[in-house]
Amino acid sequence: MNAQHEFLPLPGMAEVQAAAARLAGVARRTPLLVATPLDEMTGGRLLFKVESLQRTGSFKIRGAYNRLVQLDGAARRAGVVAFSSGNHAQGVAAAAKMLGIPATIVMPSNAPATKLENTRALGAEVVLYDRFTEDREQIARKIVVDRGATLVPAYDDAQVVAGQGTVGLELMQQAAELGLKPDQVLVPTSGGGLTAGTAIAVRGIAPEAVDYGVEPEAFDDTRRSLAAGTLLTNPPEARSICDALQSSPPGKITFAINRQLLAGILTVSDAEVETAMAMAFRHLRLVVEPGGAVALAAALAGRIPLAGRITAIVLSGGNVDAATFIAALSR
Repeated sequence: MNAQHEFLPLPGMAEVQAAAARLAGVARRTPLLVATPLDEMTGGRLLFKVESLQRTGSFKIRGAYNRLVQLDGAARRAGVVAFSSGNHAQGVAAAAKMLGIPATIVMPSNAPATKLENTRALGAEVVLYDRFTEDREQIARKIVVDRGATLVPAYDDAQVVAGQGTVGLELMQQAAELGLKPDQVLVPTSGGGLTAGTAIAVRGIAPEAVDYGVEPEAFDDTRRSLAAGTLLTNPPEARSICDALQSSPPGKITFAINRQLLAGILTVSDAEVETAMAMAFRHLRLVVEPGGAVALAAALAGRIPLAGRITAIVLSGGNVDAATFIAALSR
């Protein structure tokens, strides 16, 4: 890694492989969907890593469990705290339940109802906040101090990144089993944990592969940060239907990895995301949430060439309210 980032605990391929061993029998080996109608429509071969079918409905349990399972007895008894709009919340809550660890999750009051309900159903205590006027990290850190608990970041943590990297590891292994090697990989991007972890695994197996992150155009802090060479935030007035992709700014660890391994960041509009959700339902028979559909949206919107290439696309989550999903199908 770049010398200026040597002080950061950056994970590599060895950490991703160790995470895969810890997650065996815990995280699902989600399908890699190939040979779909979208191949003919795009002129390329599209491979879909379907993390919407993962436990809790997104990839997040991978990083959460990999982090929590390494806590010692005292830390487990004191409990864990996380802040999340929903998918990391459910991942931490599920991992904590498996390991018998008390969990408190700070969530926005306007998070999708299904994400709030599922987090509570997994046994976690939910603390609500206003995402536009309150600082969720400040709230979470106060709880950590008051209870002596452990904070579990959604992305800026080496073990969380390593856990998310098992998505890319599985993707490449499954592609190889089919005799395929992706030329390019598209991954939904917010704080950057899934993007960084996947890039570590993909480039570790196929150094010639090209990795792209994909963000909502209103929440393009990673794109702007990479261009500027420093961490930038999203404007407070930014809005998007992609509730899972609104973290800001990128993590220090994830930024250090992504600036070295990514070919770039692509952005998509909410309308393009809704189209992708509808296409996933109609042609793949999958329910994908807005944030989970951005990589497919970038492919269908022609952000990069697909014809004659093998393109792997991560569908990162499927936790979407019925009204949002129906609206996407209707439009």
